[in-house]
Amino acid sequence: MKKGAPAGVRAERVVTTGTFSLDGETFDVDTNVWLVGDDDEVLVIDAAHDARAIAAAVGGRRVTAIVCTHGHDDHIGAAPALAHATGAPVLLHAADRALWDTVHPQRAPDGALRDGQRLLVAGVAARVLHTPGHTWGSCVVHVPFLDAVFTGDTLFHGGPGATGRSYSDRATIMASLRRRLLPLSGATVVHTGHGRDTTIAAERPHVPAVV
Repeated sequence: MKKGAPAGVRAERVVTTGTFSLDGETFDVDTNVWLVGDDDEVLVIDAAHDARAIAAAVGGRRVTAIVCTHGHDDHIGAAPALAHATGAPVLLHAADRALWDTVHPQRAPDGALRDGQRLLVAGVAARVLHTPGHTWGSCVVHVPFLDAVFTGDTLFHGGPGATGRSYSDRATIMASLRRRLLPLSGATVVHTGHGRDTTIAAERPHVPAVV
């Protein structure tokens, strides 16, 4: 934690299990749900699969918002139920609304994520960066006071997130990584949507300077 940051602010991981379905295929997946905040309030990043498990991890804390890094069903499946349980708004980039509507046709997100948007929690600010490529509306959440970025499926340990499916493009994700993520400090911890953490410095060799 950086000097001057409020005491107790931290990132907590909850791993939930379910499926991911797209383009006529379904896979079993474990998904990382991230809680950013302190003992009083948290920001939830990616309400995946199991609202009860996420709510249990939240405990009695206030949820300031439920941020969806993108619209794939393994990252938004539990969002409406968690919103109902906590009273928190669900936020998603507008470019992923078509994906959302295939999963939750009767319930719209409460607001749209915007590039550069600041989200306040526990006295600190997190910044939304639009990083299209894995999906058109993919976003990451950069929290400088923790030297951390929450990347959903845009960047993993070992390189970029998957493309080659509907609503995705490899050249676009590479451009997003080069322009938005790789300029961050190399020490920045990358908290991913699936699997283990990494750092910006560790992932730079996996993103070529020119596609």
